[in-house]
Amino acid sequence: MYKTLYKCHAERKDLLVSTSTLSPTSAEQLAERRDAALREAPKHTQLLRSARDGRRLSALMLPLYAIATPPGHGVLTTVGRRTGKQRRKCIRAIRHGDTVYVVMLRLPAAVIKDTHVVAAWVLNIRANPSVRLKLGRRTHDAIAREITDPGELQAAREAICETVHLVDYGECDLHLRGLPTRAKIKELHRYWFDTGVPIAIDLAATTHPHDV
Repeated sequence: MYKTLYKCHAERKDLLVSTSTLSPTSAEQLAERRDAALREAPKHTQLLRSARDGRRLSALMLPLYAIATPPGHGVLTTVGRRTGKQRRKCIRAIRHGDTVYVVMLRLPAAVIKDTHVVAAWVLNIRANPSVRLKLGRRTHDAIAREITDPGELQAAREAICETVHLVDYGECDLHLRGLPTRAKIKELHRYWFDTGVPIAIDLAATTHPHDV
């Protein structure tokens, strides 16, 4: 489904601005990230190659998530660090109690060109960690933070990489060549986690039922 939607709308104008920034990462880590991307790239299709492609896909998915998001996915709303406007993004979201784990993924083709690439929504969180996250039919006020504690990183990696929902098969089909399998989904998520930016979203008690 996602692949068909993307192909039909590949020429749709993207109204969001592409951004990247340097992050405090060592030269050795950057080299490892690029090497991982070079190994991963041959497994991937050519549909998604940049942050702009990811934003296009997210924009296509938003209407599908207007009533409710499927298990394992959510709609994250951040505040633009330059405009102050709300920015929404469809995102894979794995809930563990009152914390939801997400990952800013780095597409292999994008990393090969720029190992420092950071998505606009992560930059927004760094500027203002107050967010909203829609899960199912409810939207939660929340605080987002990048995960640095080793114990929480391990817990987040297990939650992200070992959890497989039905919607993940569509994601796998969009990103990887060949038929999607549970093993390929887990492997893909390990790549996303190990080369991306793991983020924890701590949910507040306040919710907004049926909020789009």
